[in-house]
Amino acid sequence: MKKNIFIFLPDGVGLRNFALTSFKEIGEKEGFDITYWNNTPFSIKEKLGFKELKIQEKSLHPLTTVYTRARKRMELNFFDKKFKEVVYNTYNFPHSYKGASNLFKSLMVDALTFFGSNEKGIKWVRQQIKKGERNTNKYKESKKQLEEHKPDFVFCTNPRPTQAIASILAAQDLGIPTGTFIFSWDNLPKATTLIETDYYFVWSDYMKKELLMYCPYVNESQVFVTGTPQFESHFDTSLLQTREEFYKTHNLDLDKKYICFSGDDIVTSPLDQYYLEDLALTVRELNNQGYSLGIIYRKCPVDFTDRYDAILELYKDVIISIDPLWTPVGQNWNEIMPTKEDFALQSNICEYTEFVGNIASSMVFDFSAHDKSCLFFDYEQPQLKKGIRDIGQNYKYIHFRSKPSEEAALWVRDKKDLTLIVKDILDGKASSVLESKKWFEIIVGPNPTQASAKLWESLSSILKK
Repeated sequence: MKKNIFIFLPDGVGLRNFALTSFKEIGEKEGFDITYWNNTPFSIKEKLGFKELKIQEKSLHPLTTVYTRARKRMELNFFDKKFKEVVYNTYNFPHSYKGASNLFKSLMVDALTFFGSNEKGIKWVRQQIKKGERNTNKYKESKKQLEEHKPDFVFCTNPRPTQAIASILAAQDLGIPTGTFIFSWDNLPKATTLIETDYYFVWSDYMKKELLMYCPYVNESQVFVTGTPQFESHFDTSLLQTREEFYKTHNLDLDKKYICFSGDDIVTSPLDQYYLEDLALTVRELNNQGYSLGIIYRKCPVDFTDRYDAILELYKDVIISIDPLWTPVGQNWNEIMPTKEDFALQSNICEYTEFVGNIASSMVFDFSAHDKSCLFFDYEQPQLKKGIRDIGQNYKYIHFRSKPSEEAALWVRDKKDLTLIVKDILDGKASSVLESKKWFEIIVGPNPTQASAKLWESLSSILKK
């Protein structure tokens, strides 16, 4: 008899890895009956033709937002104390005191953080979150659906959303085994793992060690190292066009070589547009020296700002914008949904550009899969002023300590050096490929093409217990 697996999508983040890759196809070949338990506005049945069960209720307990915000701050405070650091709290962002509601919530978070940044306080807040979410209509709806459909396993694609908590609790209270996938390389040190499941699926041994370090309530027997489907498409050569086809599709000049500038969200890099401008000025300068270069600008899929528009217009002689093929189904960042077509687009951009430049992005791994270097900008812009976040903070984060050496990327730490560094990359005198591939293996694991299969293999072993 086929095992019925619920692939739980608390938000749109999991679509990329678990609906748009070969993950479902492999699972069905292995004999699983797969239902997408869908909490997103995206219609999986309508758009992809997959079996789905929609969760209609979205309500949280009134105090869940307060408790989850407090939990993150309490854990980051505790990490700083426990590991004798000061960096964990830099993962926090200021909260708002404007308006009566924001003032009440923020003051409550502050009080909990001040008094509860210890093991006992964190445990108490975790219990309060569960207690509150068990009393919500979302919990009741989830429990009713689970009782009716009787899945053998609930696999949550993202441990971060508050929207996941009630549904996972409902499954656990019915005795249905649950698991979650740690979807990003910075989830664990950021203290963003809000749900507590029976099993955890991580990318690599490195991430397993992090999980056991930051989540002491997790036992080693609960953790499975599987890799991530996120990078599988980069090794699928069937997605690649020829160079001529790619250039023609996007109106590129066959006589030019292109550099990719990968945009960031406004939180990570609030002055990102000026780094694009610096690269454009470098390209103009090198073109005057006899090079034939252009820039492909790929915006961050969840950046809704118009901050690049003036730069794109001013430097349209060297910058071509190729937008990600994502689809908005709402106004929030986690309601911008990826498409299968964007896997191919991203792979072709990696394949047919010389290298990528950005600020602290995991695109270093995407380009590493194509044997291309990554250039990290790490200098202040003159537009930096009080209230604007300095991008240099990103490189001090814990997850950046995973790199095997500084040579895992190329660094521009002074604007005046940018042109020479770019020239050296183009001339084959500078490369980060060797070390970035080592970094890729540390974070992603040694078998990046086998993640989907490994996930199903792990699920099979769990269900045989």
